Amino acid sequence: MSAVESQQRVLSGMRPTGKLHLGHYHGVLKNWVELQHDFECFFFVADLHALTTHYEDPYIIEQSVWDMVTDWLAAGINPGSATLFIQSKVPEHAELHLLLSMMTPLGWLERVPSYKDQQESLKEKDLATYGFLGYPLLQSADILIYQAGQVPVGADQIAHVEMTRDIARRFNHLYGKDMGYEEQAEAAIQKMGKKTAKVYRALRKRFLEQGDEAALETARSLVREQQNVTLGDRERLFGYIEGGGKVILPEPQPLLTPSAKMPGLDGNKMSKSYGNMIGLREEADTVVKKIRTMQTDPQRVRRTDPGDPDKCPVWQLHEVYSDTSVKTWVQEGCRSAGIGCIDCKKPIIDAVLEEQKPIHERAQHYEENPELVRSIIAEGVETARDTAKATLEEVKRAMGLSYR
Repeated sequence: MSAVESQQRVLSGMRPTGKLHLGHYHGVLKNWVELQHDFECFFFVADLHALTTHYEDPYIIEQSVWDMVTDWLAAGINPGSATLFIQSKVPEHAELHLLLSMMTPLGWLERVPSYKDQQESLKEKDLATYGFLGYPLLQSADILIYQAGQVPVGADQIAHVEMTRDIARRFNHLYGKDMGYEEQAEAAIQKMGKKTAKVYRALRKRFLEQGDEAALETARSLVREQQNVTLGDRERLFGYIEGGGKVILPEPQPLLTPSAKMPGLDGNKMSKSYGNMIGLREEADTVVKKIRTMQTDPQRVRRTDPGDPDKCPVWQLHEVYSDTSVKTWVQEGCRSAGIGCIDCKKPIIDAVLEEQKPIHERAQHYEENPELVRSIIAEGVETARDTAKATLEEVKRAMGLSYR
């Protein structure tokens, strides 16, 4: 797969935690819905990752998988536009993870920021396991097995993508130099023509001698524009710019998602563990009850007391759902006691129910046809495996594991 094609492929996954809530929708799913129209998208259920922290309680995983996939479809993920699959149904993930573990320095895994953070936050679990230590490498295998060039992540997850880039770079350095590599790369340079070859060499020299990142990007663009070199030569030229070998595993880029801290009913981030969530497919009556009984500004005891929206969890929901005119109405009405808390909550109730309406409609179709959900996943698994097998064959050939 060429580096250009790689940049058009997106890979993202989610642990199966059961039915999703509006925090998942605003934080991840809305972005997936947009991406599926512009990129070749692979979205997967990370059930192997679920076992890294829930290996003692695996029986909840299966139902959680189907509930979550139904939520994806209800949110607007289109199986005709994106490939949906379950991680463990594509064994190439695990095999690439094993092969990459042979060349990944132990210190890289121990330095991943979330490794110590999760050990601290999940003290009740025994996480002194190889699987937990190795889960960042499995994440890298998830990305690299599809040669995905773009990985949608929040700012706190960039370190995972950076480590994946390091692993791809190390792999290409170790295994990308087939016999006669430099001679082949030099021959490929000649095919670009005398003038272009001279520019390529100058850019390569600037990068290798001065670490000039701008020169590196310009050289890459130059290679992409070449029409008279083969795909194999193009990949050699990409690797040769950096003094490395042929690019077997393209380095992915983090695709920063818009920060969407969806507030829960208590003002904290919406989370199952906080018990402050509104389910993606929650019944309308329950949604109304939850919002109507939300805590408001604790200083506003009586209807006639002026309030401060900045101290009220309901205001945080207005920040997500309301336009400028409604926000102005809330700020002025609350501070002057011109509106009551129930008045303030009504636009939020209306907005959430309106948002959920098409989700409920799509979900009903899949709830009534559970076999359709399973067939979508089966088809996605087949597509994912075809792609993953091609990458794994190339990796094994580079590592000397392709026997004839």
